[in-house]
Amino acid sequence: MRKVVILGSTGSIGVSTLSVLEQHPEQYQVLALTAATQTEALLQQCLQFKPRYAAMVDTKAAQQLKQLLQQAGSKTEVLAGAEALCQLAADSEADIVMAAIVGAAGLLPTLAAVEHGKTVLLANKEALVMSGELFINKVQQHKATLLPIDSEHNAIFQCLPAALQQQSHNQSIASYGISKLLLTGSGGPFLTTNLAEFAQLTPSQAVAHPNWSMGAKISIDSATMMNKGLEFIEARWLFNCQPDDIEVVIHPQSIIHSMVQYTDGSVLAQLGQPDMRTPIAHALAFPNRMSSPVSPLSFKQMRDFTFTEPEPERYPNLYLAIAACKYGQGATTAINAANEVAVAAFLQQKIRFTDIHRINASCLEQYALSKVCTLEEILQLDQVARHCAEQYIKDNC
Repeated sequence: MRKVVILGSTGSIGVSTLSVLEQHPEQYQVLALTAATQTEALLQQCLQFKPRYAAMVDTKAAQQLKQLLQQAGSKTEVLAGAEALCQLAADSEADIVMAAIVGAAGLLPTLAAVEHGKTVLLANKEALVMSGELFINKVQQHKATLLPIDSEHNAIFQCLPAALQQQSHNQSIASYGISKLLLTGSGGPFLTTNLAEFAQLTPSQAVAHPNWSMGAKISIDSATMMNKGLEFIEARWLFNCQPDDIEVVIHPQSIIHSMVQYTDGSVLAQLGQPDMRTPIAHALAFPNRMSSPVSPLSFKQMRDFTFTEPEPERYPNLYLAIAACKYGQGATTAINAANEVAVAAFLQQKIRFTDIHRINASCLEQYALSKVCTLEEILQLDQVARHCAEQYIKDNC
């Protein structure tokens, strides 16, 4: 019986993880669930899965949850504050930590899990985008197991040789005959939208992804393809490669989740339904396999596969993120922070869709050459870049 902590259990990845776990009650036990403010959702999860602990970042929400659980006769212990998430991620009884908190808020608890040698299922993009080298060094230092959950990275991982899977973040992919990692992306909801209409696009249009069911922030990132840019940065660290070793390909059907190109001309692809429960089940059971609630592909009903190169004019944020990856850690930390501020402002209808790129580009221009080595320096630059983005919005939008 392996004990699981889910950081961000009320989000889409957290919900999908619980969906997989409930299929295998004889193998997994939910040790702890965490959320930021969604009291009712976390309450229902606690009543169903009966974790030993629950934590909420918002202290008032935590107090409310505690009262509601007591009234229901639940024995789940409720913790409060951001530090509680780190405490649970590092709990001595935890075997697996699902890192599913969106944004920079997920960095510290994910690092806590790594520093205590856990098996970390990484769905939080920002941990590697903000602190890639530092993060991977800690994985090696503390002998943690790092398994990617993003469908694209999980697909690449599945297409690697078994020997490379065990140490994908510190071995040379070229030494295993790999010439290119091919990251696929759907292109989001605006793949064929007239570019002249972009300035008038609304949040409701941008979150309406044609294939995936995701939270608001990542849905906006998909519409701008910043999510693919962040995944590009992640791949650089997850698979110990250089930016020139990675290529982004638009595949609107979202059936091929990514590919690995070998020097002999072979290309291995991982296919599946656009459902996050597949990579979650893969990582939970690795190196074995187990069933998930996802139906297999029916090749008799398969649509055509199409592939195109992403247009720079349509997806400038993608190419901005790739540029940041080439600059280095300070640049990726800064652009991630700016993008979080810009996306939040767009969702609040304070800026236009096209302003997201302008804000990100302005911050990258200022901080592209920033050098950060320690966690303190990373967190400081994150705050500085956020202020830069906020100031740009105030002055220009």
